[in-house]
Amino acid sequence: MSRTINNLLIGGLIIMTLGVPTAAKASENGRKPTIVNPQGLYDPAPFGYSHAVVAPAGSRVAYIAGQGGMDSTGTLSPDFAVQVKQAYTNLRTVLDGVGAKPDQVIKLTIFVVDHDMSKLGVLTQNVQEMFGAALPAQTLVPVPKLALDGMLFEVEAVAVLD
Repeated sequence: MSRTINNLLIGGLIIMTLGVPTAAKASENGRKPTIVNPQGLYDPAPFGYSHAVVAPAGSRVAYIAGQGGMDSTGTLSPDFAVQVKQAYTNLRTVLDGVGAKPDQVIKLTIFVVDHDMSKLGVLTQNVQEMFGAALPAQTLVPVPKLALDGMLFEVEAVAVLD
């Protein structure tokens, strides 16, 4: 093995080893994800999310497709708040289907049609109702349109399974 490749491999092992304490910390609490909100950053909890969430080492992960505000018949309310509430109900149904609880969700990506600041209260309320103190990392993406006409909100998730 060349000296360069050997040095790269050793450097990679050192970098990987430096990450082990974080992984160990994540598994210390009974294989639950670890929420990380570092000092020096603002507290994101009032806005319904965490800066980072670390999955326990060796976990299986479920990637959950975007859930919109359609009820079981496929009907969409024209009301943004109703769609958001229904989308989180749908997300909970999918979590139940994969055998996960809300505190196992580590990441949300939400898509909001014609986002403006007036919608943040509805978004934050629904996230806090579903996740309590176990707030996942979250990204909000404003979009001009979603998959279906009349669809105003969509949430996709990543969950750690036991």
